[in-house]
Amino acid sequence: MSIRVLPVVLKSHLKWSVLKLSQRKCSSMHPNLEITQENGIRRIVLNDTKTRNSLSKNMVLALKEAVTKDNTNKNLRCIIITAKGPVFSAGHNLKELHSDISCRSVFQDCNELMMAIVQTPVPVIAAVDGLAAAAGCQLIAQCDITVCTKRSTFSTPGAAFGIFCSTPGIPLMRSVGRKTAAYMLFTGHPLTAQEAYNAGLVSRITENDELEKEVNCITSAILEKSHAVISLGKKFFYEQVEMDLKAAYEKGGKVMADNLAHKDGAEGVKSFTEKRKPIWS
Repeated sequence: MSIRVLPVVLKSHLKWSVLKLSQRKCSSMHPNLEITQENGIRRIVLNDTKTRNSLSKNMVLALKEAVTKDNTNKNLRCIIITAKGPVFSAGHNLKELHSDISCRSVFQDCNELMMAIVQTPVPVIAAVDGLAAAAGCQLIAQCDITVCTKRSTFSTPGAAFGIFCSTPGIPLMRSVGRKTAAYMLFTGHPLTAQEAYNAGLVSRITENDELEKEVNCITSAILEKSHAVISLGKKFFYEQVEMDLKAAYEKGGKVMADNLAHKDGAEGVKSFTEKRKPIWS
């Protein structure tokens, strides 16, 4: 029977079934990148353990596509970037850095990935269990939230190989104090998970077997919020970092007024006064 003559209820059921399947579908954008999406959460898993999950040019391009693909869809609420193996990522694949042209291309692609994380309207969470080094450390520093296990370590050892970690230092400097960033960049010595937490590089530390539990706790809290409000808030969060204090307050007041004028802003205030859970649009 043609789907055109199926009863409306059955057509709706089929449409919903297709949607559920599409949300669980794995991506094949890169052979060593696994992507799934379910219940508003997109999970991106680095799975190239042979190269210690190196951020090769192809891996970076695939990561950028995985982060940006359909990221304005309101069904998407947050993105998790994690990895298999004892190394989250050892950074760029040094075998690709063999000429001036290739180097510039690799670094430009990586820069675009970092900006894509900032510009994505939903929170991007790094879940780290192991070593995050060089560009791998850059990646977790650029994510909005980073959760790690106690056995995780973080380093920017590029100078030891004759390549100072200049671009990894950009989000690093914006996450930790100048003295800590300089220590990591000039010595290459790693920070333990506790040191990274104390310095502000990571948001939370978990026991080695409780990373998933902590990530679920964070995503559950995000899912309870309005998509529109989180998106508005993330955009201004990064805008105000680059402003002087006076300009930030002037812009911040306008953003909050716009927030309250949004129907979800009005609903949030109303639900608070009525002592009930909000119903987001």
